[in-house]
Amino acid sequence: MKIGRVTISDRASAGVYADRSGPEIETVLEEHFPDAQFHAEVVPDEREMIAAALLHCADDLKFDLVVTTGGTGISSRDVTPEATRAVLEKELPGFGEAMRMASLARVKTAILSRATAGTRGRSLIVNLPGKPSAVRECLEILAPAIREGVAHLRGEDPHQGKA
Repeated sequence: MKIGRVTISDRASAGVYADRSGPEIETVLEEHFPDAQFHAEVVPDEREMIAAALLHCADDLKFDLVVTTGGTGISSRDVTPEATRAVLEKELPGFGEAMRMASLARVKTAILSRATAGTRGRSLIVNLPGKPSAVRECLEILAPAIREGVAHLRGEDPHQGKA
């Protein structure tokens, strides 16, 4: 599986601190998809730059999966969901709903997340929160749906060989 990961952070993109959430995406997804190949980008919280990174990964590089981390909250700089929706062909709100519901049991403010997901061409695009621990928690929940979604987008039968 070819995976693009896009970290959205003003400070990480400026080199103020190291990106920790992007590498966590790779760590978790390698556990679920051992054949994964990754491409990493770090961009500031700028709607046009986020959309451009998503388009690059989905349209130019034709990744199966594009995962973002960061920018899903409610501060004025958090624009990842808007940038994502601008490039999606089909929105999959269940991804965000599942993350919020699962996280709510541990973090009572999880309902402030605006993370979403959807498709563009044959790419599945998923927004994740910006904290490394939340990245792991959410990807663990989403991995089965990611696997099936990517299979559908590839034109494969995800249930082939299952009774």
